[in-house]
Amino acid sequence: MPNLSPKQLEILAFIQQFLTAQGLPPTRGEIAAGMGLRNRQGIDQHLRALASKGAIELTPGISRGIKLRNPMPITATRKTQSVAQAGLPLLGRIAAGSPILAESNIEERIRLEADLFRPRADFLLRVRGDSMKDADILDHDLLAVHQTAEARDGQIVIARIGDEATVKYYRRTGDRVRLEPANAAYHPIDIDLRKQEFTIEGLAVGVIRTGLSRTR
Repeated sequence: MPNLSPKQLEILAFIQQFLTAQGLPPTRGEIAAGMGLRNRQGIDQHLRALASKGAIELTPGISRGIKLRNPMPITATRKTQSVAQAGLPLLGRIAAGSPILAESNIEERIRLEADLFRPRADFLLRVRGDSMKDADILDHDLLAVHQTAEARDGQIVIARIGDEATVKYYRRTGDRVRLEPANAAYHPIDIDLRKQEFTIEGLAVGVIRTGLSRTR
């Protein structure tokens, strides 16, 4: 790999650390916040330089479209193991400007095995509203979510559009994404990836309505 500048090495290290902690790559905003930088254009320049030097791959139009070319093996630490044993984190919201599993987003933990779902669940999200009721996802349900930045057409995704998060069916054609509700009372959301910031936070892999044992 060609020589990297000290700042490029710092950003590369941050991306690796974020991947280890969160299981998916950071957005440019999360890199800027994590590095204490205000200028996101500067982040874009560093990312393009890292891509040109073979350190990463960039996917245009996807805010988490960063892939390490030679990622280091990720081993679970005692801390991450103890968190997993404590149960799945329950999120009541997806706050803008912070990693999705930041402690400030977690309401509590639910005693539930992640491997009950396929693919395995990484967190639970409290559903708000009835826009997906015809997909049997109702207001106040707990949605089991597999954390990933990728999705196929027709899958139900948890997506962030700018500062807003939503649960919808995912469709993509070129640089355009359509998020479709499962309720005729709501309109689809059309997104131009060239103009709007769009992030897939995960896939819906299950719905929970029964009372569950909880831990603090």
